[in-house]
Amino acid sequence: MSESDEQQATPGLVGSAGPRRRKYTWVRWALPLLLLVIIVAAVVNGIRKSKADSANQIPTPEVATVRTAVAHTGPIGYYVEAIGTVTPLATVNLYSQVTGRVMQVHYVEGQMVRRGDPLLDVDPRPYEAQLKEAQGALQRDRGTLAQAEMDLARYKDASDQQAISRQTYEDQVQIVEQDRGTVQNDVGAVEYAQVQLSYCHLTSPISGRVGLRLVDPGNVIFSGSTNPLVVVTQLQPITVVFNVAEDDLGQVRREITHRSSLAVDAFDRALQTKLATGRLLSLDNQIDTTTGTVRFRGQFDNKDLLLYPNQFVNARLLVKTLPDAVLVPTAAVQRDGTQAFVYVVTGNKVKLRNITELTSENQVAAVTGIMPGEVVPTTGFDKLQDGATIRQQQQTPEAQHAESSL
Repeated sequence: MSESDEQQATPGLVGSAGPRRRKYTWVRWALPLLLLVIIVAAVVNGIRKSKADSANQIPTPEVATVRTAVAHTGPIGYYVEAIGTVTPLATVNLYSQVTGRVMQVHYVEGQMVRRGDPLLDVDPRPYEAQLKEAQGALQRDRGTLAQAEMDLARYKDASDQQAISRQTYEDQVQIVEQDRGTVQNDVGAVEYAQVQLSYCHLTSPISGRVGLRLVDPGNVIFSGSTNPLVVVTQLQPITVVFNVAEDDLGQVRREITHRSSLAVDAFDRALQTKLATGRLLSLDNQIDTTTGTVRFRGQFDNKDLLLYPNQFVNARLLVKTLPDAVLVPTAAVQRDGTQAFVYVVTGNKVKLRNITELTSENQVAAVTGIMPGEVVPTTGFDKLQDGATIRQQQQTPEAQHAESSL
């Protein structure tokens, strides 16, 4: 048998070498890849386990370092606070009551004037002429009246002697009455002319501050004009009108009954600076049903002119003084919505306790719900919670002195 015949007789031996080589090649690449997948899975599983372990660990709570203050008893004022508006007792708008040319302006913008000080002069010549005319008519008619009265005296004597008829005498009596009426009319005309002339010289009716100048010399003004010539506002004294809730009306009325007047403080809008101190002047005679408040008016001397008309201020009405209230710094009082609370220090821990804040004054609050001598934190509230552990910060001598003065 030839070599070609042997090859044809055993075809399986020649074709079987190719599949074996491919199988060995796949196994050679699969084993390293499988090992790599196993290693990656182990690493990922270890990372997840470490994260889970770290998440299950409970962190050690941080000890807060706080400053503290001791609650004590003392007097404090009980105030009713409200938003008010500075309202002058008088604001006068001066209008022209005559027609004429402005001759002179005597004031400077923003000047403080007193009652009776000159403000404006209007050309008086037409009104001086009217006054002279009225005075001349009065003088003429007074002469006519005097002549009629002399004739009446003659007619009376003649009538008594029956030298003239009674009718002539009675006619003369009525002539005298007519002349007296004419004279009275002339007196009224003179007085009217004098009043018109006085309108040519405008003076301040009150003491106060003049506003911006609204008319200049040389301008012609007209009687009955709707534009004012000068505006004068009284500043000393001045008042503040503020609204008090009707719930506080009862105790305010009781205090007014037993006391002559109540003190009122006016603060700026930020409640940081006290502008003036005055007295309660009066209150309205009815409650505003739309707001449920009563209008109060406090009067202030305003010597420093710190209160300006139409200025918004915060008014504090001192209703009464609490003699033995429990006092704590206002910084110790916290709020959760509408509920006020403090943290009370017990050992090295704090306990949350709800309180009621009665009033506050000068960074001190009067509260109920804690006892005198109890210690309350005044700082570090971002790290505090009920039952938290704290460390009290040592205070400097200056801070201890300031705390003791509260």
